[in-house]
Amino acid sequence: MTDQGETISTNWFSQLAHPGFFMRWSAYLIWPLALISAVLFAVGLWFALFHSPADYQMGETVRIMYVHVPNAWLSQFCYGIMAVSAVGTLVWRHPMADVSMKAAAPLGAAFTAMALVSGALWGRPTWGTFWEWDGRMTSTLILFLIYLGLIALWRTFEDQLRAAKVVAVLTLVGAVNIPIIKFSVDWWNTLHQPSTFFRADGPKAPASIITPLLTMTLAFTVLFLLLHVLRMRTEVTKRKADRLEHLKIARQQKAS
Repeated sequence: MTDQGETISTNWFSQLAHPGFFMRWSAYLIWPLALISAVLFAVGLWFALFHSPADYQMGETVRIMYVHVPNAWLSQFCYGIMAVSAVGTLVWRHPMADVSMKAAAPLGAAFTAMALVSGALWGRPTWGTFWEWDGRMTSTLILFLIYLGLIALWRTFEDQLRAAKVVAVLTLVGAVNIPIIKFSVDWWNTLHQPSTFFRADGPKAPASIITPLLTMTLAFTVLFLLLHVLRMRTEVTKRKADRLEHLKIARQQKAS
């Protein structure tokens, strides 16, 4: 019974590792994810713009929070996806792990850039400055530079399998920056306040603020999942085309 269970588990894992199998089941996710994301954005924006009150100190500029916080969350969530994929690449040599890792890097860089820009726009009227070299801002900027470095590293290798191993190691090394971002407000005196929403004793904000914030965070997260699946599908197709091109060139050289 155990052997049969292990066989089924192994076969399932082997199928999941096959790019062709991924292309088949992922095709059914695209439109549902797109629809869910659109609905969540519509609901979240309605709450954020018309239902959520202005802050008594920051006024209407507090609405930038509904874009800034989801992008800041995704800047770290994307890197978490890359770190898990890096483990899959190095430990299990999963064929789709490096595809996931490569597909997530540009998305993570984009979300991190939006977090930095929206944070600067929010900081100017709130703190009186676009930028301050505090713990969270600096560590988030470092995260953005790590993303750019990993993207550049992918492009320096023609052999993507070799690139995947190098990028996976550096991705895991760079993962040490994620807890620094998370706990920087607790470790150092910064302009950023400690977490208001995700606390052990419950959120310190009214439902009129929490509802649009969570809705927008979920909307951006579903958008990331959609874009990640699309980029993975594009990468699988590109690699298949490259292999066919290499086979064609090899046959021509052999024939000549």
